[in-house]
Amino acid sequence: MVHFHSDREIDLHLTARAIRRFQDHLTGSAAVRLVRDSQWVTLHLDGNGDVDLLMTLVSLALQAHQAWPVPGDVPHAECKITNVGPSARESQRRLRGIS
Repeated sequence: MVHFHSDREIDLHLTARAIRRFQDHLTGSAAVRLVRDSQWVTLHLDGNGDVDLLMTLVSLALQAHQAWPVPGDVPHAECKITNVGPSARESQRRLRGIS
């Protein structure tokens, strides 16, 4: 349900229903990026607020998976790290010229 790609990059598996329900909140966070065609959500941890967000999303994932199966959801899929584009935070840094 959760795995680390590095010290700061974490993937979290949600359900399609949870992603649809919280999509505005997920896409509104610079720490979060949705993985295209997947139920994996990637978080980039930069501070305590991001860790708090991770803990909230882990709780959401546990609750969402306990309610599975839900119409529109599919069984657990492999992480699609190759489909992950730059995060909103990385894009903002590039636009500002910050590395």
